[in-house]
Amino acid sequence: MASISNSNNQLTVLIAPGSFVGPLMSAIGIGEVLRDSGHYRVVFAVTVDWRQKLQTMNFEVELIGEEQSVVDSVETNVEVSQRLSGNQSLLDKSVMLYETWNDYIPVLEVNEQYYRAVIQRIRPDVIVSEHLNISPTIINYQCVKVYFNSNGALMLDMIHDDPRLPPSQLGLSVNSDKQEWEECRSKLTKAKNISFNQWNSWLQGNGCPPLPKNQFLYPSPDANFYLTPKELDYTDIRPLPDNYYQFDYFKRTANDDDVFELPEQFRQKSGKLIYFSLGSMGSADVDLMKRLVGMLANSEHRIIVSKGIKHDKYELADNMWGERFVPQIKVLPIVDLFITHGGNNSVTECMYFGKPMIVCPIFFDQYDNAQRVEDKGYGIRLNPYECSEQQLLQSIDKLLNDTKLSEKLSKAAKRIQTDKQIEKIPEIFDRLVKNKLNV
Repeated sequence: MASISNSNNQLTVLIAPGSFVGPLMSAIGIGEVLRDSGHYRVVFAVTVDWRQKLQTMNFEVELIGEEQSVVDSVETNVEVSQRLSGNQSLLDKSVMLYETWNDYIPVLEVNEQYYRAVIQRIRPDVIVSEHLNISPTIINYQCVKVYFNSNGALMLDMIHDDPRLPPSQLGLSVNSDKQEWEECRSKLTKAKNISFNQWNSWLQGNGCPPLPKNQFLYPSPDANFYLTPKELDYTDIRPLPDNYYQFDYFKRTANDDDVFELPEQFRQKSGKLIYFSLGSMGSADVDLMKRLVGMLANSEHRIIVSKGIKHDKYELADNMWGERFVPQIKVLPIVDLFITHGGNNSVTECMYFGKPMIVCPIFFDQYDNAQRVEDKGYGIRLNPYECSEQQLLQSIDKLLNDTKLSEKLSKAAKRIQTDKQIEKIPEIFDRLVKNKLNV
């Protein structure tokens, strides 16, 4: 166990979320409540492209990679998402993910030298790492470990595969044909067998304990956080171990520097207010954005569009306003409906503000999130590549006119905002540290 490591008798927490936007946004939410408690010095280990944003939020930053690196995590992640989206079946995409799992080992090996250096410098008392951010250095370092899952709760099957639930990433309903589940599991098991031995050997060669057969990720022996509102969770079907903690949201606070004001001309237009965002990666698919924007141009409602990194590649219609970046936390409270890609932060933030959603999944856990939202009656799932204009516009009107749904969402939002589960994180950390010191 590392010792208390600065002059203010604060405990040092190292947060290592990887470089995807979703995990980073979740990690910021966790980091904020720890920092603001006054008990913890919070240090982020990230690539250089995230340094300025985190420093403006009053976090310390240690770099994973070179100072002069020109890495753009969003651009890199767009390439990854394109491999996992497109015309293949969802099962084929999931199979490909496992068959090519070991392709990431060279990248992880490069990152190891930076994690070793960072940990030697700051000697953290607690490390917070995303489950998918694999680092033998983090796994082997002796301190409290909190691993978090920023994806939907079904993705926990990458750690705890349970036959009571369908396999993840396939968008299967818990009410669907269980024979299909088993057929999919069989194909996924064959794909896992291709990569598992090399993956497990690499980890053990770096001092890590062996993994359970065909499980590619480690749970933390101390605490595992996951992000899913109780209304969308699966614990009624599959209970989890006691060291798993469910959170309704990891929502970061709104940044006062993110000035948001709708143009007067747009405000004066008629119709309900709808927010459309496919996330940092989905919005980079220009053809898809053009397709959906073209459909929404015929809506009677006003559309706020988060245009993304390729914002200059397409135009918006007269009933729309948008920019490259739109501060989602400030937009969601004022809109009547959210059209989203189904990223887990977006789904949980939508639930927090009690808004109906149309979920248009593109890759990874988004299919499961979309199906769960529909199964639980909080929105509608649509295929963004195949849905018709009529389906999209009718879905909008259906949700906007559903008074029972509005009441249901208000009830969920009131519970989530009252429980404020994220504020309990410092208390959990205090208890974990005390327990470790008493061992």
